[in-house]
Amino acid sequence: CKAYDPAFAGELAIILDAGMREMLVEQQDVFYYVTLMNENYAQPDLPEGAAEGVLKGGYRFGHFGPDHAAQQVTLLGSGAIFTEVLKAAGQLAAQGIGVHVFSITSWSELARDGVAHGERSHLTQLLADSAGPVIAATDYVRTVPESVRAFVPEGRRLHTLGTDGFGRSDTRAALRDFFQVDAAHIARQARAALPQPAR
Repeated sequence: CKAYDPAFAGELAIILDAGMREMLVEQQDVFYYVTLMNENYAQPDLPEGAAEGVLKGGYRFGHFGPDHAAQQVTLLGSGAIFTEVLKAAGQLAAQGIGVHVFSITSWSELARDGVAHGERSHLTQLLADSAGPVIAATDYVRTVPESVRAFVPEGRRLHTLGTDGFGRSDTRAALRDFFQVDAAHIARQARAALPQPAR
């Protein structure tokens, strides 16, 4: 099973194309599980060369804030929560923090690749060009992003945010606030994870 949680239509198109080729043309013994949502939001173009990363489980979406900021943080997000990650990146950048943002299309593919390749894993190499603590946000339970902890580069702290708890019914905004996976909580966790100045 190849499980994907795309945030944007461009990611979905790449995943569906690859899945159709693997399952129908190449007759490989795999099946795809793709999570979609019915939320309306802007669908940006993907960065050039993102297709390979989309299929491997993640790619660099962009950088926000000063290029050489004294304080830097790395944000990972998937699916519907990725838009909250982008809002958090904007908030942090406005405070002078450099923010490296990665769209995670498949936590399970990253974990599978990590087990197979260890220090040469896709995630390890992906994060090599970023800096600061790593904040991973998803609307899955925290166990899902925790599955890639071993493949975060050595010396980088990983903080995971997820929707652990019992089922609830409310608006998206209220639920994201309750489970602390909205932009405000992601930004707050990022600021808390940054090294504090000496007093």
